[in-house]
Amino acid sequence: MTFKEKLQAGKFMLTSEIGPPKGIDIKQLLEDAELIRTRVDAINVTDLQSSVMRLGSLAVCSLLKQHGFEPIYQLTCRDRNRLALQSDILSAAALGIENLLLLTGDHPALGDHPEAKPVFDLDSVQLLQVVKKLQEGADMKGNKLSGEPPKFCMGAVVNPGADPLEPQIMKMEKKIAAGAEFFQTQAVYEVKVFENFLNKTKHLKTKIMAGIVLLKSAGMARYMNKNVAGVFVPDNLIKEMEETKDKVAQSVEIASRLIKELKPMCDGIHIMPIGWDTKVPLVLDAAGL
Repeated sequence: MTFKEKLQAGKFMLTSEIGPPKGIDIKQLLEDAELIRTRVDAINVTDLQSSVMRLGSLAVCSLLKQHGFEPIYQLTCRDRNRLALQSDILSAAALGIENLLLLTGDHPALGDHPEAKPVFDLDSVQLLQVVKKLQEGADMKGNKLSGEPPKFCMGAVVNPGADPLEPQIMKMEKKIAAGAEFFQTQAVYEVKVFENFLNKTKHLKTKIMAGIVLLKSAGMARYMNKNVAGVFVPDNLIKEMEETKDKVAQSVEIASRLIKELKPMCDGIHIMPIGWDTKVPLVLDAAGL
């Protein structure tokens, strides 16, 4: 079954994330993907994550596809105008890539080329609308596409810890109307906050996958609390990371604990290892997945 078929069948979904290298050597990336080949339903490939210049998501998705994986092509509005975005979406379809996660993207000022000119010609809702139109056989100006139109499973992102939450819910509604079939969330560390988010989005007919970011240190937790809007790592988790003698084991324990608590509430889990790709099987084992 494809990712979309599993989603439609109501299967509890598992996805993980891989960041392309800053170079063209993909040996390690493919080895990391191999570790979770039979463990996850699809693998997200980030699009210049944190605005750092890397190998392109589209190329890596194609390589993963060639090696028998099911990729989710992350595509941001940050770096491309509407011409390039539409072209890359068609390119993805031509390469057999069937899943998209459409995002606005981090500002270039946050990355390793802060002087780069941001594009943001479209936002994430408009980009979903563009893909919907392409699937109907026309570009965003109404010009007819030749041959069979592309077909995708479209995903989007949401921040369940945002305060106020209402604008996020309004944007979710717009994204669903534009064709989003599933949502992967920002990092969740507070189960009660996530539960409140789910209660307020009960009216939405969509699939929600809770995001899990592996904590590497107490310093990382404090950095996110200070710099990542809508993400809060509670003091007890920070204390656990401070006091542990084995940061990897404690990170795995925290992630698996969160997954066990979140699993009954949501439609799936999305793991963001942030470079700790080899630890994903440990998290899945500890969570009983």
